[in-house]
Amino acid sequence: MNPGEIAGLIAAGAFLMLVLVLAVPILKLGRTVDAATRAINDVVDHTGPLLTNVNTTVENVNTALGQVQVSLDGVNVQLAKVDTMTEHAQNVTANVANLVTVVSAAAANPLVKVASFGYGLRKAASARRHAEEDREVRAALKQRRRAGR
Repeated sequence: MNPGEIAGLIAAGAFLMLVLVLAVPILKLGRTVDAATRAINDVVDHTGPLLTNVNTTVENVNTALGQVQVSLDGVNVQLAKVDTMTEHAQNVTANVANLVTVVSAAAANPLVKVASFGYGLRKAASARRHAEEDREVRAALKQRRRAGR
């Protein structure tokens, strides 16, 4: 064997070693790609039913929102009725207040007159009593002065 053939054999052996050393990571990389492919396929398989469940949930939410809208419409109708009843109660209250004012004015006028008459009688009786007392005192003073002269 000549030196060229030996060098060729060494080069071929080195190339074989390089291929063997590179083959291990390439095989591991292949397994990793296979595992990633399986994971992606599992995600795709599970995403379909999940999206179906999401669609069902959205439809149920839309149905519930429709029912809420119907309920709100009913509440608005009832509130309109309550507004009408409140307006009527306000009118009745105003009418009762006016009636109370009229009745109190009609009843208060004679009561004021009776109270004034009673006050006047008391004042007159008191003034008369005081006048009689004053006359008696003056008469007593005159008698004392006459007796003292």
